[in-house]
Amino acid sequence: MRFKSFFLLFCLTSLMVLTSCKNDKKVIKQTEVSFKKEGELTIFKSIDSTKITLDIEIADTEFDRETGLMYRHSMPNNQGMLFVFEDEGPRYFYMKNTEIPLDLIYVGTNKKIVSFQKNAKPFDESSLPSNAPAKYVLEVNAGLADIWNLRVGDSLSF
Repeated sequence: MRFKSFFLLFCLTSLMVLTSCKNDKKVIKQTEVSFKKEGELTIFKSIDSTKITLDIEIADTEFDRETGLMYRHSMPNNQGMLFVFEDEGPRYFYMKNTEIPLDLIYVGTNKKIVSFQKNAKPFDESSLPSNAPAKYVLEVNAGLADIWNLRVGDSLSF
C-alpha cells in the first residue's frame, strides 16, 4: 500500500512538472521610441548656397549614442539624429536593431561634412566607417543626401 501511495504521488508530481514546462513562448514587444525635438540643424550647401533645415534629436550621452535610432519604425524627412562626440576621430556605426534605411553624414569639428555612408541597410551589422575623422554624425532617411545633392565640404549649423 505504501508503494502505491508513493507511486501515485510520484506520478502526480511528474505530471505537474511536465505540464508546467509547456512550450510557453513569451513575446516581448519593444516599445517604439518616439522623436523628441531637441534642436534645429541647418545644412548650407557650398555650391549654390541652398539651406536645408531639420528638426533634430541629439545623441550626446553614451547610452543615446549606442541606442541611436534603434526601435523606430519611421522618421519624417524633416527630422534627423545628431550624434555628438567629445573629440574628433574615426567613427564606426552599424544598423543593429535599426529598421529605417539611413544616410550617415560624418562631420568634422569645423562642422563641415567630411564623408558619407549612404543607404545603410536596416538591421545590417556591417561596419559603416567615417573614412575621415569626425566629431559629429547626422543620420537622416536614406536617399536624402543624394536628393539634397550634399557634398563633402558643405557645412552645418545647429
